[in-house]
Amino acid sequence: MKKYEAVFILDIRKTDDDGAAFCKEFADLVKNLGGVLGESTPMGRKQFTYPIDKRRAGLYFDFVFEIETSGVKAIKDKYRLDERVLRNMILAFDRPDNPVTAKLGDE
Repeated sequence: MKKYEAVFILDIRKTDDDGAAFCKEFADLVKNLGGVLGESTPMGRKQFTYPIDKRRAGLYFDFVFEIETSGVKAIKDKYRLDERVLRNMILAFDRPDNPVTAKLGDE
């Protein structure tokens, strides 16, 4: 299985529970497709720089999960026409597990 990160922007007018039902639905979908949901981070409501479908703000969610490549296609197909989702993006997760940070003055 490969690790992925997905970011979803939800329409505020179409989600009445601040996206809690969407988070549960996404977790169940990943589990049903044989994957494992690692992190689920609600990032809250944010204003857009420019309107998206006549909306000026949306609810942002970030998910990190492990799944087979075929599962990613199934997720994209499911949410492509979902009226709650304004935008979504699924990327391969390539952040290091233990990032090393350099201190100023250390060389």
